[in-house]
Amino acid sequence: MPLLVFQLQAPLSAWGDTAVGEYRPSHDYPGMSALVGLLGAALGLRREDEAAHVALRDGYGFAIGVQSSGKLLRDYHTAQVPGQTSLKKRPHASRRDELAIPRHELNTILSTRDFRQDAGYLVAVQARDDSPYSLEALGGALRKPRFVLYLGRKTCPPGAPLHPQIIEAESADQAFDQYLERLTEAIATLDGTARGATLELPAQVERIAWGQGIAVDLAPDLTVTRKDRLLRRRGWQFGDRTENVTLIPKEA
Repeated sequence: MPLLVFQLQAPLSAWGDTAVGEYRPSHDYPGMSALVGLLGAALGLRREDEAAHVALRDGYGFAIGVQSSGKLLRDYHTAQVPGQTSLKKRPHASRRDELAIPRHELNTILSTRDFRQDAGYLVAVQARDDSPYSLEALGGALRKPRFVLYLGRKTCPPGAPLHPQIIEAESADQAFDQYLERLTEAIATLDGTARGATLELPAQVERIAWGQGIAVDLAPDLTVTRKDRLLRRRGWQFGDRTENVTLIPKEA
């Protein structure tokens, strides 16, 4: 069974959790909506193309291999925004347009935002019968994305190539093992070069989370409900889904 596997590594990442008021939390690993958005950006899908995002959501199963959930970074965030009255009859297609009004009409809003520092993940994608793109097409888009990719927020660009690979395996956990072997071999070929001297070997997977539509040959240690099933991309509306989580014991 073919699976597309790629990595997400960055100094900063942010995986939106349920936000209430001025607090913007982050989960410690990406959810379904984040992965759908990442693939959509790589393919060049516009946010207003609701049907295309729904097809991505329903056409694939996802599993996340957590190598490290990183450390929590909490940012006290301030931003200037115009009031709705000030924006009437003014074009505001960009942030620059929003701020091109008299300064006394700008308001300051405060928020607290969470980030994950030095987190690392592997992602496995399994295509369903009605998938809109082949796994090879998704891998090609991740190598040469149409839009800029970021890990949750625009301030969080990838810190390493996503290195997508098509792997034949019976389950996502087996695919993760094969992917790490390939990545370790690739780094070993650079050993002794200026680039290879700065590369670290990939960390092992310590936890796997998955939903419906992908094979995982492990028994879940925990089953949770996450509100990250994309309903309407433009309206930022999300529904519940069931997710399984299993812990991988560390080797002695």
